[in-house]
Amino acid sequence: MDSIDCSCCDAPASDIRKAFSFLSAKEIEELCSYLELREWQADTVIMKEGAVENYVGFLLEGKLAVKKKKGDWGKNIIIAILEKGAMVGEGAFIESGPRSNDVIAVMPSRLLTLSSPKMEELIENNTLLAVKLMKRMLFIMSVRLRNASDRISELL
Repeated sequence: MDSIDCSCCDAPASDIRKAFSFLSAKEIEELCSYLELREWQADTVIMKEGAVENYVGFLLEGKLAVKKKKGDWGKNIIIAILEKGAMVGEGAFIESGPRSNDVIAVMPSRLLTLSSPKMEELIENNTLLAVKLMKRMLFIMSVRLRNASDRISELL
């Protein structure tokens, strides 16, 4: 496995590699210059349904629960549990729109985040890497949509 020198964090190379398995070590190092490390404690809302935020996250450490509010009673349905290596918030990031779910840190969690302005810089400076990243986001969205469709069809 290639060694990785990520300028934005002190995470183990194996954790960074897991989050960006679709990139080479050189591409990861290039991407790291556009990323920011952010940390949340357990039971902290890191993405709020309806909020317009301009970042996508790559989970390096911890666990996240994706929840959807059901009805007016404030009941939450757990849509997914995301673990190390997962991408989160890609839909709203691509749409530049509001978040569709709450995302809560189940345990202390660390994410590398990419903001929209940094993505614009990446597009300008390294178009091929930006395209690879966007293709990955679209792939993740496609898989999640297919899984949701399968779950809905099982209920019908």
